[in-house]
This record gives sequence, C-alpha cells and structure tokens, in this order.
Amino acid sequence: MSTEITTDVVVIGAGPCGLFAAFELGLLDIKCHFIDILDRPGGQCAELYPEKPIYDIPAFPMITGQQLTDNLMAQIAPFSPEFHYSRMVNSIEKLEDGSFKLQTDADETFYTKVVVIAAGGGSFQPKRPPVPEIEQFENKSVFYAVRKMEDFRGQDVVIVGGGDSALDWTLNLQPIVRTLTLVHRRDAFKAAPASVNKMKELVAEGKVNFQLGQIAKLDGKDGQIDHVHLTTDAGDLSIPATRLLPFFGLTMKLGPVADWGLELNDNTIVVDTEKFQTSVPGIFAIGDINYYPGKLKLILSGFHEAALMAQAAKSIISPGERVVFQYTTSSTKLQKKLGVA
Repeated sequence: MSTEITTDVVVIGAGPCGLFAAFELGLLDIKCHFIDILDRPGGQCAELYPEKPIYDIPAFPMITGQQLTDNLMAQIAPFSPEFHYSRMVNSIEKLEDGSFKLQTDADETFYTKVVVIAAGGGSFQPKRPPVPEIEQFENKSVFYAVRKMEDFRGQDVVIVGGGDSALDWTLNLQPIVRTLTLVHRRDAFKAAPASVNKMKELVAEGKVNFQLGQIAKLDGKDGQIDHVHLTTDAGDLSIPATRLLPFFGLTMKLGPVADWGLELNDNTIVVDTEKFQTSVPGIFAIGDINYYPGKLKLILSGFHEAALMAQAAKSIISPGERVVFQYTTSSTKLQKKLGVA
C-alpha cells in the first residue's frame, strides 16, 4: 500500500554530513526526513569502518566511525528527524510550484520543498552472490534487505553471511519464522561478539541451524525458491527454503542519482560554493557526493557545507522571513530548542 509523506526537507543519505544537516536545519525550525539504502544511520562510517579510528574531526583527537554516528544522533535528537531505512530514491520530479515529488523503491511518495543529497560516494548496492539465475528470484523470494519482517513470518529462511547484518537478522527473524538456517563459509564472524554468542545459544537450543559452506544454486519456479543447495566440506547439501537473504557486503555506485538531470562531474554532483545548490534550484548536495573547485573530501568540509545549505534552504521554505543569525552559545532561543536552556 502506497504511503505519502509531506515535509520541509528530504535528506538522501544518513551519513555524518547528512546527520549534521539535520542539526543545522533544526536550529532554523525546519523539519526533515531521511532516506537511506542502509538499515541504520552512519553511512560509510558505520557500515565500512565502525571501529576504525578517525583523527581529523575537530575537538576529537580520535573517534571511531560508530562513535561519531552515535554522537551525531544524540546531537540531532531534539529535532526528531524521521528515518526511512533500507530503501532507495528511484526518481525526483520537480512540480509546477517548485517543490519536489520523490518516489522510493518501498512504494513511498515524498512531497518536499527542498532536497538535500548527502549520499557520500553514491548509494550502497548489495553484492549479488555468484549463483546461477538468482535474478529470477530477486524481490520475490530472494532479498538483500529486510523491509518488512512480516514478509518472513512462517517462512523457511536461509541467511548467508557472517557480518552484523547476517547475525542481526538471524536473531531478529528467528522468533517469527518456521525454520532458520545461517550459512557462512567459516566458523568465524565479523559481527558483534554479543550477537555471535546469542546465535550460538540458539544453535545449541535447536532453534537455528548453522551450516558451514557456500551457496551453489537455487531450485524453484515462477520467482519462488523451494530449496537452497550448498557446497560443504562434507559434500553437497540441499536445504528446504522459501526465503533467502544473502548478505555478501555492499559496493558503492552513483545509482539513480545519475538519472536525475543534475549537472555531473566524474560521478559527482556540481554545486556552487555559496549555497551548495545543484544545477536544479531547490536540490542541494553536500559531502563527498558533490564537486566544486578546491573540493576536499573530508567530513569537516561536509559539516561546513551543511551549515551554508541550511541557511539557503530556509529562504526557500520560508520565503520573505527575516532570519537573524544566532549563536548556540548565547541564544536562549536556540538553547531551548536543544533542551539545554
């Protein structure tokens, strides 16, 4: 069933620069919604190097990607931005009144006055496992993300992978599925130790089946799988299955952004340096996704871009309204918004 959402700003990408944009927009009483292809905030920082130290964030001699994400989420909490995870924006249409209509692959329609693209190097695309004819089952019984848990209730589910996504969904889906098998090529996992320990407890209790091996082929027809075939050290193995979730990692691609009619420069979006507006008025781009002379792909540069973008967005959302620039250190009005007055 299609969903319609109306807001001031849609931010595409919930990485550090997008998250900080919510703070700058919030100070100006601007409401925003986030759309991100990942199932959590943080973008590359949280997905690719959550525990890797970052040394060039002002005032933090060292901070990990996950810590930075957690701090940003706490900072924007007073403004209550809304997040829509595990979906991608397929199209952007400019309407006659200058506002925008966005449609996602989760059958949602957003109406917004301003669009902010903060998609880093592009959208994360799931890596397809090298399984013959897997395409015919995709989005019918093979999925690369869980959008609605109810779609898996009572199903025979096979999850392939050894990272956080594979372990998280093993734990989350186990209570509602009929059977669940976790497949990984080795008995070692790149996931939170607590999740690994909980999974092993479920295996010991007979609630989850764990198989060492690799997916080889699928059986089924009309888009519906009925068996997953594995290659193991003990030989080939066939597992009854009605749903398959392969978590083989992600790759970066510009994706649908390339088709949105924006001026591009080598797979980045051309912006001005006054507002960080694209070639389409009302659409802004901040962070690694944008290009301008002298551009540095640094998180702190994206924070600067977010601040100037927010001021320009305010003039679009509230035309004619006089905006008095204020400092959070001295403005009781801003401090009340932040809940610290």
